[in-house]
Amino acid sequence: MKEKNTSRREFIKKSLMGAAAFSIVPRFVLGGAGYLAPSDHLTKGVIGVGAMGRGHFGYAGTKTVAICDVDTRHLAIAMKQLKDKGIKQFADFRELIQLPEVDIVHIATPPHWHGIMAAEAARMGKDIWCEKPMTRTIGEGKRVVEAVKQHGNIFRLNTWFRFEANFYGMNVPVKRIKKLVDSGMLGWPLKVTISKHTGFDWKFYWVGQENLPVEQVPKELDYDMWLGPAPYKPYSTHRVHTTFRGYWDYDGGGLGDMGQHYIDPVQYFLNKDNESPVSVEVDAPQQHSDAVGTWRRITYTYADGCQIILDGEGKDVGMPYIEGPQGKLYRGFKSDIPDMERKLAAFPDPDPQVTDFVEAVKTRTKFALNEENGYRSCTIVNMGLVALRLNRSLQFDPENQVFINDEAANRLLDQPMRGQWSI
Repeated sequence: MKEKNTSRREFIKKSLMGAAAFSIVPRFVLGGAGYLAPSDHLTKGVIGVGAMGRGHFGYAGTKTVAICDVDTRHLAIAMKQLKDKGIKQFADFRELIQLPEVDIVHIATPPHWHGIMAAEAARMGKDIWCEKPMTRTIGEGKRVVEAVKQHGNIFRLNTWFRFEANFYGMNVPVKRIKKLVDSGMLGWPLKVTISKHTGFDWKFYWVGQENLPVEQVPKELDYDMWLGPAPYKPYSTHRVHTTFRGYWDYDGGGLGDMGQHYIDPVQYFLNKDNESPVSVEVDAPQQHSDAVGTWRRITYTYADGCQIILDGEGKDVGMPYIEGPQGKLYRGFKSDIPDMERKLAAFPDPDPQVTDFVEAVKTRTKFALNEENGYRSCTIVNMGLVALRLNRSLQFDPENQVFINDEAANRLLDQPMRGQWSI
């Protein structure tokens, strides 16, 4: 059985390598046989059908035609929810992304798989919807940007706060905050503080456990495939599925989970979608080599003096969300600027964004949160995670996307992958 599985995987790998040699475009772009009329649904395959993946089966304008998971129990639950016996099931994502009938690949796995899966899906001509964080490392993010650019895919990162819904404790959509920043009423440079007092929970329950007990791998789980590119570690229940975020090999705790949700809108309203901070400072306990811990404070500074403060302790009671030399903005969109709302009404709204992914795919228009600006906001998260792991402050080169004069930090940009896996 092992030889059979190995042969099948080698065949898939060779097929993918061959397919990458020429450009593949979604079937609805080609016209003729198989052409998808603009009024019809786009088809999608979902990789990772735990709770997150199953929550996205019914996205308007799409139809799920294939699913993939390394846990047969997840597949069974998903098939029961979908109620469609014609849906194809896979244990290996490489089989799903080869299906000609799939237009969109939705990646809802732990983050250590995001980069590989997104890049391979791009090479197979699929458009991509990826859960946050975009990638687990800065280097993997670079490879995804390169693959999407080369193959012309439409990419969506699934954190929606820069364009819809009220933004946590601010209780207004981000476009209202951006309008205030663009108005200049707060002045410049700005300091943004993200803490429980400004309305943001860092979810420090996503911490790992040291000295995990070695347990028997459940029969329904292909643990080797679940690990994939991650280093081999003996199986323990707390290492996988709902608690994987507490381990460096797969994610980055509360910062990995919520960082892009919280920080991406800041990049947007500070107009820094094409920039990265020049430094990151950390104040945190020494981190365990395997289990993610907590931190007290992380400070990012841009070349122009703007800062993003991640307050893990929550000690800054009464701290404004945004502070500038001419004014402050507090939780609930309250300000110390007299008559702020009336003054703000005189300024133009931010430029409209393409926020309908189905429409973006059909018209081949770049989505509002895409591989490029998503990579930049994910890089901020990953800068913080590198600094935490090393427990020291770091200088960063925003143009070349490397740490300055720090070999250990730069080794964490592109971390080794296990076995056959690469990106």
